[in-house]
Amino acid sequence: MSEATKRFFASLPARAASVLRSPVAGTLQIDLADGNRTEHWYVTLAPGTARVSQEEERPADGVLTLSTELFDKLVTGREAGMAAVLRNEATFSGKVALFLLFRRFLPDRPGVRDPRETAREHARRSV
Repeated sequence: MSEATKRFFASLPARAASVLRSPVAGTLQIDLADGNRTEHWYVTLAPGTARVSQEEERPADGVLTLSTELFDKLVTGREAGMAAVLRNEATFSGKVALFLLFRRFLPDRPGVRDPRETAREHARRSV
């Protein structure tokens, strides 16, 4: 596992208060496959909090499966999570809202802008 992936998982609890504002809660199992080896990470999300573990005792509400290489690209902003799922490079099953919530922790790709901010800039120029 890359250093970027380790830092990403370590940062989740501290970032949760600013990222997790919706009432959705549950445990997301992230399976990182590397050849014949699969590493399991469990991220329990709740409003304002996130807990990360590699030893979960109960079944997860959703499972995200992808390669360690792709996950490294996601956490460094070189790839987009939803695009990877749509290309079938990653799979998700279970409570979809958890995946959508988890995506908020992933950085945007370089050069990506929030369409709302683009619209605001356009509106300011039009005045």
